Amino acid sequence: MSEGYVLNWIAVLVVAAVGLVAILLMFAASRLLAPRRPTEAKDSPYECGIPAAPYHWSQIQIRYYVFAIIFIIFDVEAVFLFPWALIFVESVPIVFYEMLIFIGVLFFGVIYGWRKGVLQWR
Repeated sequence: MSEGYVLNWIAVLVVAAVGLVAILLMFAASRLLAPRRPTEAKDSPYECGIPAAPYHWSQIQIRYYVFAIIFIIFDVEAVFLFPWALIFVESVPIVFYEMLIFIGVLFFGVIYGWRKGVLQWR
């Protein structure tokens, strides 16, 4: 191995060691300096400022889950489309057709969900 290669790895190990020591020092400082006054209220779960109530069973509607999944699918589509439009607009034409296939698959997914009634809010 060349000497430059070894020096590069030594630098990586030094940075990793310094980072680990810094993390451990921060945890130790937090443990030593943080006030400790345990109470029953601090040990209870916190839910938006509302005191925790006893567990009550309730049915979860699947339509909320389906809407969330559809939103995520199209959000991911937008994340892929934006860089594609900026970078590959002047690229090889095959990239354009690949993205059309991608959009087509998502489009048929929406049509399928629409026909199944998934997008109907009741």
